[in-house]
Amino acid sequence: MQHIPGLYISISKLGGRGVFTAHEVSKGDIIEICPLLLIPPSQIEHIDKTIFYDYYYAWPGEKDSGCVALGYGSLYNHASKPNADVIFDIDDKTIVIKALKKVKANHEILIDYQGGEKDESKLWFKVK
Repeated sequence: MQHIPGLYISISKLGGRGVFTAHEVSKGDIIEICPLLLIPPSQIEHIDKTIFYDYYYAWPGEKDSGCVALGYGSLYNHASKPNADVIFDIDDKTIVIKALKKVKANHEILIDYQGGEKDESKLWFKVK
């Protein structure tokens, strides 16, 4: 795991924990590179019955598979207007969290769980 200095976990106003930065982050900065644990398609239905359901990503490298991001990667909260993006690196089996805009010090870093899709009714939680 590689991340910018000052990245930390704290209580989020969105509920639960979230990822924050102690220092200002500039647009385009790489915030974190997270190694992944890949979940094969045959195990997804089992993961969906565990606490990990809320913490894994769909893995675009193989149909119907998933992945758990190590580091802080599985703890970023959702926003329909995020300040960071998730970029999948299929070859390296990592995700890169990259700033979409400036993030002020001590602000939460937020990603879009839907990859730009705007129908939030498909989310498994209520958006605040």
